[in-house]
Amino acid sequence: MKKIGIVGTGFMGTTHAAGWAATPAQISGFLAKPQQEASTLAKQYNAKNYPDLDAMLSDVDVVDICSPTHLHHEMILRTVAAGKDIICEKPLARTTKQAYEIVKACREADVKLLVAHVVRFFPEYALAQAEVANGKIGKPAVIRLHRGSYRPKKPAGNWFLDEEKSGGILMDLMIHDYDYARWIAGDVETVFAKNVSRQHPDAPVDYGLVILGHRSGAISHIAGSWAYPPPTFRTHLEIAGDRGLIEFDSEDTAPIQNLTLKSGGADAPDVGLPASPVSESPYTIQIKEFYAALVDGKTARITPEDGLAAVQIAEAAIQSAQTNQPVYLTPLDGGLK
Repeated sequence: MKKIGIVGTGFMGTTHAAGWAATPAQISGFLAKPQQEASTLAKQYNAKNYPDLDAMLSDVDVVDICSPTHLHHEMILRTVAAGKDIICEKPLARTTKQAYEIVKACREADVKLLVAHVVRFFPEYALAQAEVANGKIGKPAVIRLHRGSYRPKKPAGNWFLDEEKSGGILMDLMIHDYDYARWIAGDVETVFAKNVSRQHPDAPVDYGLVILGHRSGAISHIAGSWAYPPPTFRTHLEIAGDRGLIEFDSEDTAPIQNLTLKSGGADAPDVGLPASPVSESPYTIQIKEFYAALVDGKTARITPEDGLAAVQIAEAAIQSAQTNQPVYLTPLDGGLK
């Protein structure tokens, strides 16, 4: 039985804990700052409340990192040095350089690294990818992806709105669809991006548009929104090939909605969470697959290199929005093979 330590007890740490509870793994404990924040989850799962990462590392087999993005690099390298396997929430790191160092360190230490790009586990998105892989619509040519929610909110220290820590909307939210577009159409060679907050820093909302040019010749149009009222979360995909089209819209079966911005929104979680009609959460499906990869050596549908590639695309999108110029990506496999 694998012993799991979860770093971070916010919305994603709580979600991952529920996923681990559906596996044979044992949740050994939680780590959060301030330490009191881990107390509720520790009691719920009859687990420890660790004072620091070193105390956790001496006690677990796997560390599940759900801390803020800018902390991933240092925490993962310390975990690698201890020889413990790693689950890491997306993005893998805040910069491409950090993500590269993480992947290289894990490979050299023979430590398993599983990156939680959960969109690959949503049944609609997974089915669409399988249909493309089976040649149902021919060669993908144009991909359109949209992900819309509200700005993440926290009662204090909202690191999501600090671009130096989170990467902002172009990284924190839209990296889901960069990874998915690459899963569908292969590696990306050009990135061009715009977003509202780059032009209007004081705007209370944000909206991003990113165009990816794939090496296969396909084009991906990706839109991300932090402009809806809580608790709204909408997603849409359209994949056009030379022999057909696949579409999905999360609103297709929804009743009429009145979307009105209100003050507060206290009933909504800090971070918007897309819904799925299946009885088992895609987050739990993801954790179960990761557990099988850790215990049985089964291959997970996302590799460390996939996590690295997504960070590279996201960082290029931020750079493009800053310069108003396209960014050309360099292959990152040097030194990893």
